[in-house]
Amino acid sequence: MNAPGVVVADTTPLNYLIVIDRAEILPALFGEVLIPEAVIEELRHPKAPLAVSRWLRKLPVWLRITPVQHLDETMRLGKGENEAISLALERQVKVVLMDERLGRGAAETRGLIPVGTLNLIDLADEQGLLNGIAALHDLRQTTFRADPELLRRFEARMKARQG
Repeated sequence: MNAPGVVVADTTPLNYLIVIDRAEILPALFGEVLIPEAVIEELRHPKAPLAVSRWLRKLPVWLRITPVQHLDETMRLGKGENEAISLALERQVKVVLMDERLGRGAAETRGLIPVGTLNLIDLADEQGLLNGIAALHDLRQTTFRADPELLRRFEARMKARQG
């Protein structure tokens, strides 16, 4: 995937990349990351992981909190997913970072390209930005949920890439 220059992120991919200390792949892969206000609110939740709370104390220059002007209320999604998709459509950004199945489906229906946490790790591994196997190992130590078979496929692809 060529870096589009700007993407919109939902909470989950950003949260888990911060937790496993790999958020720096985002500007390397995409440049600027826009997040709607609902996403920053979710990241600032009192029960958010300590790593996320610490990371939020000084937001990186590549992350921009961007208000949504026209919320698409026809989607029956969480506030973060709804605002992320609405923001991507509003700003004509094609790529939205999102893990939740319903949100990904809603994004695709609207012509967007959803990219999940596993895809991000795979892309970064492919481009030599991180060790994907190590990142997957760290991700498995968190509360991240994915189909075990899907995790195995990503891991096999990364192992094959290593030769």
